[in-house]
Amino acid sequence: MDPSYLKSEVAKIEWFHRIDLGNGIVTPGVSTPGLNVLPKDLSGVTVLDVGAADGAYSFEAERRGAKRVLALDYYYWNRGWGSKAGFELARKALESKVEDMELDLFELTAERIGQFDLVLLMGVLHMVRHPLLALERIFSVTGSRMILQAHLDMQYCNKPVMRFYPGRELENDPEGWWSPNQPALEAMLKSAGFREIKRVWPESSLRYKLQKFRRAIVPRRKRSFLDALGQEWVVFHAWR
Repeated sequence: MDPSYLKSEVAKIEWFHRIDLGNGIVTPGVSTPGLNVLPKDLSGVTVLDVGAADGAYSFEAERRGAKRVLALDYYYWNRGWGSKAGFELARKALESKVEDMELDLFELTAERIGQFDLVLLMGVLHMVRHPLLALERIFSVTGSRMILQAHLDMQYCNKPVMRFYPGRELENDPEGWWSPNQPALEAMLKSAGFREIKRVWPESSLRYKLQKFRRAIVPRRKRSFLDALGQEWVVFHAWR
């Protein structure tokens, strides 16, 4: 694809993901930190990317050798503030073989789409009204492992709890509904059927907790001390 033409087409789209399309052209989306925790080698692996949006994780899985990648979305492609235009342009620019399917997360079944070695659920869980049911649907199509990027809240509480956001309390996002704390998320994953669960990013070390406490004292955004202390984005790996 001609670089000047590609650049002009990129400018017409409101992007969510930041994707390197080559020739110095990078889409103006937000960063995708979960890319750092994807397995470096996915040779021979089948991958399902649930809530694919612009497809950053789908295309990266393909680049790392996955033998088949299915990008699945419905809300972002049809009803959200985004569209499928970014995904389609990126796929064309990258000459990608990533497949796509427009399907609601709650319609996922192994009978309908089969099982995949690796399932990605990146930054989606807080946007669904029924998170435990969503994890059960994800489990049904997971052949081996699921990688989950999730928003946690109330991390200062040791018991399993979940916070409900009736408005824009979650980073001023009207589409954010729920955030569990880590004990709740781990319990939900086990309830859905996953046997082994590991937090991989950021590492929950004493040093990290102290740094987080310091940041909470003087938060960068206008939010309460408890919100600054209790909220974080994390990545978990969960095995079937």
